Amino acid sequence: MEKQIPEEMINLFVPGRLCLFGEHSDWAGMYRTINHDIEKGLAIVTSTEMGIYAMAEKADLFIMESSPELQENEFWTCEMDSEKLLLAAQQGGFFSYVAGVVSYMCENYAIGGAKITIVKRDLPMKSGLSSSAAICVLISRAFNRLYHLNMSITDEIEAAFIGEQRAGSHCGRMDQSCAYRAGPMLMEFDGMEVGIEPLKVGATFHLVIANLMSSKDTIKILTDLNSAYPFAESEFAEKVQQALGERNKQIISAAVRYIEEGNPEELGKLMDEAQKVFDEMVMPISPELKAPILHSVLNDPNIKKWVYGGKGVGSQGDGSVQFLAKGEKESEALRKYLWDEKRMPSYKHTITQARQVTKAVIPLAGLGTRLFPATRVLKKSLMPLVDTDGILKPLLLILLDRVIASGIREIALVVGKDDIKDIEHLFAPLDAEMLNLLSPEKQLMAARIAEIRKHISFVIQTERKGFGHAVWLTRSFADNDPVLLLLGDFVYQSFIDKSCCKQVMDAYTQSGRTVISISEIPLNKVTDYGVIHGKWITKNRSLMLVDNMVEKPETLYAKKYLGVCDKFEEKNYYATFGQYIITPEVYDALETEIQSGDASDGREINLTNALVKVCHKGGLIGFLPKGRAFDIGNPDAYREAMSCFGKS
Repeated sequence: MEKQIPEEMINLFVPGRLCLFGEHSDWAGMYRTINHDIEKGLAIVTSTEMGIYAMAEKADLFIMESSPELQENEFWTCEMDSEKLLLAAQQGGFFSYVAGVVSYMCENYAIGGAKITIVKRDLPMKSGLSSSAAICVLISRAFNRLYHLNMSITDEIEAAFIGEQRAGSHCGRMDQSCAYRAGPMLMEFDGMEVGIEPLKVGATFHLVIANLMSSKDTIKILTDLNSAYPFAESEFAEKVQQALGERNKQIISAAVRYIEEGNPEELGKLMDEAQKVFDEMVMPISPELKAPILHSVLNDPNIKKWVYGGKGVGSQGDGSVQFLAKGEKESEALRKYLWDEKRMPSYKHTITQARQVTKAVIPLAGLGTRLFPATRVLKKSLMPLVDTDGILKPLLLILLDRVIASGIREIALVVGKDDIKDIEHLFAPLDAEMLNLLSPEKQLMAARIAEIRKHISFVIQTERKGFGHAVWLTRSFADNDPVLLLLGDFVYQSFIDKSCCKQVMDAYTQSGRTVISISEIPLNKVTDYGVIHGKWITKNRSLMLVDNMVEKPETLYAKKYLGVCDKFEEKNYYATFGQYIITPEVYDALETEIQSGDASDGREINLTNALVKVCHKGGLIGFLPKGRAFDIGNPDAYREAMSCFGKS
């Protein structure tokens, strides 16, 4: 759960970034703006569990300091003057990166100062884990949230990237991917364009990253490597371009396959192969890449028994090394050996499969006032609708049919204390006379209804404090598992063989993060919905990394800040579709909302507020299913559902 802080302060966390494969291909791919014969850069990166934690508040100056608990005695301050900040960025050192970002923010946004206090930092510096990029992202994010600048994550990354460039860094576009706080992602670098696609993880991968306790000249490495671009003018340069181009493309293709298939043994062998290619084709261009300590560790026979393979990290050189261990026990044995025998501190990073979604939550406690007086005699969730099979069913049964068919095994219905009797009546056994009057098809359905009841439990909402409150009540039911959340007054029709809820569940399996289903809406309808903004991260534009979410925004605000560009640069607007995969992060955010006392004066707890908190951490995925949602919560929408649901 997030630490409680004063309202005028914000807390921040930005992780490090580990490049599994494809280092240097990001800046190499940028040269395609000059020489289109260069291959696109490709890399597989993942966020680390380590990172930088900070608190930020508004100030007259820019102030950066470390908390007394850290005992690092860091302090730097500067006026909010872009010229002075730019001069500081050119002085070198850790704070030059900070100054570079602040100078960019000063020039491009209407902001005041900020005081940023680093309260925890378990991300090692200068170890190939993008510590400089992490602090740059943290600075841009702090200003974005303090001054409500409506910057997208892409905008934050741009500010961080330019800030690093102003400090003299030769980094490419890979490092700032730490802003996404994500599992394994395939990144593509085509000139200044960056593509991102989350990878499905087929098994658990145990990584160990060790600090080689030596030094490397990253600027020298990048300067030497950049000499091979944009045109290869020597045999060395040709080999560098081939290694970072076609050979890297082959390695990345294999790595994606092994990660998604869940084959750690082959992935480890591929690490060894990638290091061999780097040593043979890239190392000769820079003496810094000879890295004797790195190679002595990689070739240590005592280590081989614990690992499937290993390779250098980041810019390579004698900075850090990564190993793919054979399991958790082997990971711990390796870490102990590295410290006991070599005095090399190490960090573990585990890449895990997304947990299978087997639970669902459906809130049903709404009073149904928009359907009054019909709801005087029939609960909204039990209103009848002709299903796609031509059978007239209660709405709830249509929902439950799809949910069970998608693989859900436990369902929590959030109900008012007086609702259980009506819902239980749906599942009550039929007497023999009624059963005998039914057709064989309907008798099978009666048996199915009885079977569905076995999967259902009830959660009582004694006070109606909003949708978020209803979801929060199911936290014990969720028990730290991902949960499919459906709206009880919606039905969903898929345009493909797979149901909408199964599509959403599969989106979670692919991304491993909180998922909200979305649908396109016209601009003149945004005031009726929760509207999201983000960046498409799959080529088929089905998954979007959400960076903003606003409940029922004004039209002008949505037009300015919430439009998502399609491939023709036309703005489209997306609203929540009514299906979610919620994770423990969402329950933690709801817990914070509940404990803050926001509902003590009768105000509702809104799920959107919790989702925005998850969004700010880079952990929210929007998914565009192939289907349509029907809102039956008002007479006009119910009439449309009765007319159109189930029809092609």
